[in-house]
Amino acid sequence: MARKEAYTAAQIRVLKSLEAVRRRPAMYIGSTGTRGLHHIVYEVVDNSIDEAFMDACDRIMVTIHPGDIIEVVDNGRGIPVDRHPTEKRSALEVVMTTLHAGGKFDTGSYKVSGGLHGVGVSCTNALSEWLEVEVRRDGNKYFQRYERGIPADKVKQNGKCKGTGTTTKFKPDPNIFQETVFDYDIFAKRLRELSFLCAGVKITLRDRRPGKEREEVFHNKGGIRAYVQFLNEGRDILHKPIYFRDEREDIDVEIAIQYNDSIHDNIVSYANSIHTQEGGTHLSGFKTAVTRALNSYAYSSGMRKEKERKFTGDECREGMTAVVNVKLVEPQFEGQTKTKLGNSEVEGLVYSIAYEGLTDFLQENPRIAKRIITNADMSARANDAARKAAEATRKTALSSAGMPGKLADCSSRNPEESELFLVEGDSAGGNAKQARDARHQAVLPLRGVIINVEKNRLDKILDNAEILAMVTALGAGISVPTNNDNGDGNGDAEASSKFDLSKLRYHRIIIMADADVDGSHIRTLILTFFYRYMQALIREGHLYIAQPPLYRIKVGRDTYYAQDDAELQRKLDELGRRKADVAYFKGLSEMDANDLAETTMSPENRVLRLVTLEEAEDADRIISILMGDKVEPRRNFIAEHARHVEKLDLWA
Repeated sequence: MARKEAYTAAQIRVLKSLEAVRRRPAMYIGSTGTRGLHHIVYEVVDNSIDEAFMDACDRIMVTIHPGDIIEVVDNGRGIPVDRHPTEKRSALEVVMTTLHAGGKFDTGSYKVSGGLHGVGVSCTNALSEWLEVEVRRDGNKYFQRYERGIPADKVKQNGKCKGTGTTTKFKPDPNIFQETVFDYDIFAKRLRELSFLCAGVKITLRDRRPGKEREEVFHNKGGIRAYVQFLNEGRDILHKPIYFRDEREDIDVEIAIQYNDSIHDNIVSYANSIHTQEGGTHLSGFKTAVTRALNSYAYSSGMRKEKERKFTGDECREGMTAVVNVKLVEPQFEGQTKTKLGNSEVEGLVYSIAYEGLTDFLQENPRIAKRIITNADMSARANDAARKAAEATRKTALSSAGMPGKLADCSSRNPEESELFLVEGDSAGGNAKQARDARHQAVLPLRGVIINVEKNRLDKILDNAEILAMVTALGAGISVPTNNDNGDGNGDAEASSKFDLSKLRYHRIIIMADADVDGSHIRTLILTFFYRYMQALIREGHLYIAQPPLYRIKVGRDTYYAQDDAELQRKLDELGRRKADVAYFKGLSEMDANDLAETTMSPENRVLRLVTLEEAEDADRIISILMGDKVEPRRNFIAEHARHVEKLDLWA
C-alpha cells in the first residue's frame, strides 16, 4: 500500500506582499510575453491618465532609455507620501508594494479610474528588476527605490521643487519576461488612443535607444470626433462625424460615428480609457441601439417597405467607424487585463443614449440619413444573394465529394495529423506536390492574386474560383450573416455558427508564398480572407505562414540552407575557406522538389510562423487602405510593410 504523505498546516504556503505576483505573473498581467511586457508600462501610464480625468494633469511623458528602461513623468498631484494611518508607513510605499491599495478605492480621490483593482503599479514594481519613484508635492521631492518589489530604503526627502507630479523609472525583470525589448510602435498606438480619449492632454513618447531615436507628441483637442476621422483616413467618408454625449446615473457616455464607403465596420470601445478589446455591455448596448434606430427610421420614412425584412446588425453597421467611450465610478472588468466590461446597468443606459441620439440625428439630417439607409439596403440585398450561394457552397464543402480538381489531397483522413499547403502558382504547386509526404500533406495551388474580400461583398467573393477552392478543400464552410438579428444584437453570434470548426479537414493550414512583392500581396489577401470569414480558424491556432530559405549553399556533397542574409554570412564564416556554391531562391518555383522536401515541407527542418489574430487584423487593415486604381503604389506599399505586418501600425 502506498505511503500517504503527511498533510498539515505546515504545507499551507502563504505568499506575502508581492511574492504572489512574481510567482504567477500571468494572473495579473495576462502573459509574460510581449503583451505583458508592455502592459506593465500601461499600468503606470493609466495612473497618470486617471490624474488627467481629475483635471489634475495635462502633460505626460514616456521615455524608452538605453537598456530598455522606462520612465513615465506626469504633472499630476503626486502620490501621497505622508504616514498611512493603519499601515504605519509612507503611503507611497504602501501603494508601490501592496496589492489592492490605492486612492481609487476612495471615491473622493478619483471620480473615475481605469485602475480600480489596485494592483497596477504594484505589479509593475513586483515584476521589475528595479524601480525608482520620485514624487513632487508640497514644494519637496520624495524618492524611494525598490528591487524586485522590495524597498531598498525608506522614503526620503530629496530636495526642493516647484510644481507637482510623479516620475516612475523601472527596468523589467529578465527573470520574469521572455522578452525585455520594447516596441516603440506598440506604445505609439496606445498613447495616440489616449490622446483622443483625454482631449487636451499632451502626451510625449521618446525613444533614446541608440539607432532608434524618435520622438512624437500626441495632443488632440478634438476628442473622439477627431478619433473617428483619424480611423477613417484614406477612405471616402459619407458625412461628418455624428457625436453625442450624455451623463446619467454617474455614468458618462460619449459616442462618435462616421460611415465610409467600405463594406466592414470598425468599432472600438473604451471604459475609463481602457480599450475593451472583447467589448462588453457598453458595446452590446450600442450595437442594439444602432440596429433598432436604423430599422425604425427606415420604415417610418418609407425607405423600407413593411413587407421587407428588417436589417440585421451587420447590415446596419456596414461601413461604420465608431468610438464608444464610457466613464463610470465602479467598472467591473473581466480579469486584471480588463478586456471586457461587465456592468449590467451600463447596457441599457448606453442603449438609451445611443438610440435617442442617433434617432434625433437621422430625423434632423434627412440627406445623411438617406445615404446611411441606402448603404444598409445595398448590404441587405447583397447578403440575401450571398446567403443562397453560401448555403450551396457549404453543402458542397461539408461533403466528401466535390473536392477541387487541382487539390492534391493526402491519404490520411485524420485532421489532427493532416496539413494543407496553400501554394502560390501552378509551377510551385507542381514542385510541392512532388516534395510532399502524400500520407498527411495536401497541396492546393492558387493561381494569381485572389479576390480582395475587403472590397467585395460575399456574393462576388463566392464566385471566385480560388476562394471556392479553399472553402471546399477545408470543408468547414464560412461565416455568413443571417436574417435572425431582430435588433437585439444577436446576429453576429448567429453568423459565426455557420463556420463549423469540427468539420475542418486539416488542423494545420500553411500559406506558402514567395518572399517578394507579389508573394507579400498574395499572403496579405489570404490572411484578410481568413480573418473575415474563418476567424475561428486563426483563433484556435490552425493557420501558419511558411518561411522558405532564401539561399542554398553547396560544399562538395554537403548542402546547407540559409533563411536570410545574416544566416548566409554565418554559414559561410563557419565553412571558412571551403569553396561554396550559393544559389539564391527568388521564388518557390526556383526550388526543386528536393529543396522543398528538405526545407519548407519537412516537419523537422521547416520554419513556420503561427498567424495571430492581431497579424490577420493588420493584414485586413493593409488591404482596406490599398484600394486605389494604380497597381504599382499598392505593390510598393506591401513590399515595404507586409513582411512585418504583425508589428505594423497602419494609422501611425
